[in-house]
Amino acid sequence: MKTAPQQTRQHIIDSGYRLISRKGFTHVGLAQILKFADVPKGSFYHYFKSKEQFGEEIINSFFDSYLSSIDDLFATGKGSGLDRLMSYWLHWQSTQDGKSDDQKCLVVKLSAEVADLSEAMRKALNTGSTAVIARLTGAIEAGIADGSIPAMHAEHTAEALYQLWLGASLRNKLARDPQVIERALLMTKALLAQPISAMK
Repeated sequence: MKTAPQQTRQHIIDSGYRLISRKGFTHVGLAQILKFADVPKGSFYHYFKSKEQFGEEIINSFFDSYLSSIDDLFATGKGSGLDRLMSYWLHWQSTQDGKSDDQKCLVVKLSAEVADLSEAMRKALNTGSTAVIARLTGAIEAGIADGSIPAMHAEHTAEALYQLWLGASLRNKLARDPQVIERALLMTKALLAQPISAMK
């Protein structure tokens, strides 16, 4: 169980995430965060040295939760490796309707915005994304082992699929066309149906 200071710190992080997932990092000021979280300025600086460090902690907190949900989704005993992997993409598809800020991917939201703005935040996003790709690699390897996915270079395929979905999510933000994500899903099924020999 978290102590009261830990709960306060997490509350500030959660509040900041909800604001930043809607408006972006640079468009959210400290005053907005304090008002939304209903905490005094001194309380914020007790836990975070700067807004940049706060942003880094939001990213880390997001990935802690996100990776935990992936681990649960990919746990053995929940269908074949392919079944578990496809459930991940189907869940991603379900979050792209633009209705839920709490489910928005910070990688999609912040990568272009903060990559040149904050080295610490860039590294946090890259570290989290690399961990996601590692989870996807493991799921593909499990599918290869149980025969539900043909033999292929698991890590390269995982990276290609993750990049496909990040790109499709960005394109969907521009076009607001659900067919963009649907096409990503179809391409995913095609990539997992046969070896990607060129990537070996």
